[in-house]
Amino acid sequence: MKLHELTSTGKRRKRVGRGNSSGLGKTSGRGQKGQKARSKVRVGFEGGQTPLFKRLPKRGFTNVNKTAYAIVNLETLNKFEDGTEVTPELLLEERLINNVKDGVKVLAKGELEKSLTVKAQKFSVAAKEAIEAAGGKTEVI
Repeated sequence: MKLHELTSTGKRRKRVGRGNSSGLGKTSGRGQKGQKARSKVRVGFEGGQTPLFKRLPKRGFTNVNKTAYAIVNLETLNKFEDGTEVTPELLLEERLINNVKDGVKVLAKGELEKSLTVKAQKFSVAAKEAIEAAGGKTEVI
């Protein structure tokens, strides 16, 4: 198929508001006034009925000061070689976390078989003990 071989489908777009003689001038086929003559309706408007967001009960609140940590388990740290210094930047680079958020927290899920120096914002008590038991060090940033 070439550009000069293309043919029209024969359907034309309705051109409204182009004078009275076109048949769709003045009110552009929308009639006189009323809701359907307007260009748009407010978001959430349900024809005068109480909108859904007002009918549903409000519960709880969102704490804007909440700190969210990127979680790292001990079993995932076995990926590194002995003596490696594990930092949040290294975890991001190795794609063990997607986002540093407000910091990294190390949890004690699984077992650690390597001796590592782990730098993070938070450690669970059990994780700290497990890292030190494996011959590693923990450092709070």
